[in-house]
Amino acid sequence: MNENKISFEVKYTVPFFDLDPMQIVWHGNYLNYFEIARAGLFIHCGVDLYSYYERQKILFPIIRTATKHIYPLRHRDEIIIKATLVDARVKLSVDFEIRKATDGKICTRGRTEQVAVKAPDMEIIFKIPDEIRQALGFSNG
Repeated sequence: MNENKISFEVKYTVPFFDLDPMQIVWHGNYLNYFEIARAGLFIHCGVDLYSYYERQKILFPIIRTATKHIYPLRHRDEIIIKATLVDARVKLSVDFEIRKATDGKICTRGRTEQVAVKAPDMEIIFKIPDEIRQALGFSNG
């Protein structure tokens, strides 16, 4: 089991086009923010899921998302998006936290889950491949 969870943070400024008519970030854009941090986390660990797909024909679709909106984000808010890898054995589970860069106020928490799927048959593999799991700091056990 991975006792030291790997985290990655990225700083981001909320652009105008992410706002809804109430002048706060539209709820769907939080998944985009999660993706920025999740991709950064995997790259930080040396994992490129797209290249892995090209070599092994294994996809990693997101099967579940959860978002808890705590405090709204607005235009030009400077935020820190943190992604923390929780599990990489059966599925890739990543927790997220978005906080304001100015005062650390937590605005959003979330989670995504991904599974390994063998293409072209689209069969779920009930284990994250060894190469990916080890790069993310999870043992074979």
